[in-house]
Amino acid sequence: MVLDWSGCGNARDVGGCFTFDGRRIRTGALLRSDSHERLTADTVQALRLGGVSRVVDLRWTWECEARPSPFVGDPVYRHVPMLDDVLPYTPPPDTYAPMLDHNHQRIGTAFRAVAEAPSGGVLVHCTAGRNRTGVLVALLLAVAGVAAGDVAADYGRTDGCSPQTMLRTLTHLDDRYGGVRAYLRRTGVRAATLTAVRDRLLE
Repeated sequence: MVLDWSGCGNARDVGGCFTFDGRRIRTGALLRSDSHERLTADTVQALRLGGVSRVVDLRWTWECEARPSPFVGDPVYRHVPMLDDVLPYTPPPDTYAPMLDHNHQRIGTAFRAVAEAPSGGVLVHCTAGRNRTGVLVALLLAVAGVAAGDVAADYGRTDGCSPQTMLRTLTHLDDRYGGVRAYLRRTGVRAATLTAVRDRLLE
């Protein structure tokens, strides 16, 4: 469901995606968007009152300093940079495999920031709401039991994103790590944390 947040783009609720066993991602459980510095005061206040228990900001520190989040200082806000400050690779246009290979610890920390949030919805964002946000949301949906094709289709709903990019990324996780869950265990995520994600996201 696309969210009409004045001053914010690529904003949507990923609720409604079906899992392998016929369950669905709960509406309001996981929201995604681009950065929030252009949100109107009314929208910021509506989000504060609307059941969002955690805002996970995946941007680099310099991005946050240049365009501060209006939620800085709020108890719900967590700044969790998902990429190393200096990338040891050139990001390719058609897969996030290098991002996953080179940022194990940071990606694990970002995943836990969602899993360990208080009861309520979690809003994940980066700068454009495409790459870092897209990868983290894909990992969360996959752990919840959403099929790879449906994870990729959801990613493709974001402006400028091709489902094939996420399919290649998920295939890489299968081929190199044995799947999303095995990859996340390599990043330091515990089995109980994977279960916690399923519990908070599913109806």
